[in-house]
Amino acid sequence: MNMNEQKAIWQALECRAQIKGWDFSEIEGKWADGDALLPWDFKAIVQQYRRDDMRLLDMDTGGGEFLLSLGHPHEKTAATEGWAPNVQFCRVRLLPLGIDFREMTDDAQMPFADASFDLVLNRHGSYDVSELWRVLKPNGIFLTQQVGAENDRELVTRLLPDVPVPFPEQYLDTQLAQFRAAGFEILAEDEAYRPIRFFDTAALIWFAKVIEWEFTGFSVDRCFPQLVKTEAEIREKGAVCGSIHRYYFAARKRA
Repeated sequence: MNMNEQKAIWQALECRAQIKGWDFSEIEGKWADGDALLPWDFKAIVQQYRRDDMRLLDMDTGGGEFLLSLGHPHEKTAATEGWAPNVQFCRVRLLPLGIDFREMTDDAQMPFADASFDLVLNRHGSYDVSELWRVLKPNGIFLTQQVGAENDRELVTRLLPDVPVPFPEQYLDTQLAQFRAAGFEILAEDEAYRPIRFFDTAALIWFAKVIEWEFTGFSVDRCFPQLVKTEAEIREKGAVCGSIHRYYFAARKRA
């Protein structure tokens, strides 16, 4: 296969790349995500804090996959999502279940009344500390797992050497300082780096295209020389590697 044929194949893949909810089945078996290697299980942590009588909010719910896995009573559950491709999907999937789903595009204006929730979850989404304080009940808990500032950086810089870190405030210590300053009590926290590997260049192209907030400006045309080098390395070594950056914490609103 010559270079022009290879580029055309990759560009066709790039055009088809999309994600519904938070579903990575398109590249199943072609990558290994380090989430399974984290020293904590976020779902298990959520279940330690969650009770069925709580009013629960899941922010940036994606397609509701994680939320629905918790088994929380639907009539006591709310969810938000702001990414346009997922909003309609959530309306169709969550509203018929009796979950109070609302579109939210501005973290500083959450569409809920003061002191609405006992437990607010945020898995890999953005938030505003003052708004969390407002919508939580006294002694309510905010529980989050976040993607850190250095997430996927080796992979990003492999393809896009000059792209800056998109979220430079995403470090555990920085976030905890903000929450403590706002009056929250920190109940638990941890931070970790774990490997991520791609065994197929096409899978990395799909990933870079859908994770557009990290791989800013990615295209097969722009990154073709780097993709050719990546393909050669995968053929030689079996994979290209990077690392994920994750942290979590639980914060209680002081009464």
